Amino acid sequence: MFRYLYLAAVMGASPALADVDYFDTPSGNISCSVGLGRDSSDVSCTIYDRTPTLPRAGGCSRSGHTVWMNDRGPVTIECDQPGLSYARPAGPGPQVLEYGQSWDFGGIRCTSSTKGLECRNAGGHGFFLSRARQSVW
Repeated sequence: MFRYLYLAAVMGASPALADVDYFDTPSGNISCSVGLGRDSSDVSCTIYDRTPTLPRAGGCSRSGHTVWMNDRGPVTIECDQPGLSYARPAGPGPQVLEYGQSWDFGGIRCTSSTKGLECRNAGGHGFFLSRARQSVW
């Protein structure tokens, strides 16, 4: 019986399958979360102020503020959620991807520049976000 309790305690204490980290652009206009797992990684970025808007994702009644991509597949534009505020926060968060810097993680590379934020995955898919232009490929 004690063997089973020990095994349950050890299994319950095992590390999570994915780590999550966050970064903002220096302007604070784009916030991203990064998921790093054993076999895959992903990035999700929200842009607050933008003109024009991202294209509408299929089935969405409004254009999206958030894009999502994993390390192998195409980019997804997420539907805006009714009642959710996409107002820009007051400045960047604690971790900033400064202009001219890149971050490589699990098959994805994000680069911040004065022109905007570009993220690409190993499969050749990616996105670019700035106030003046947003594109996915």
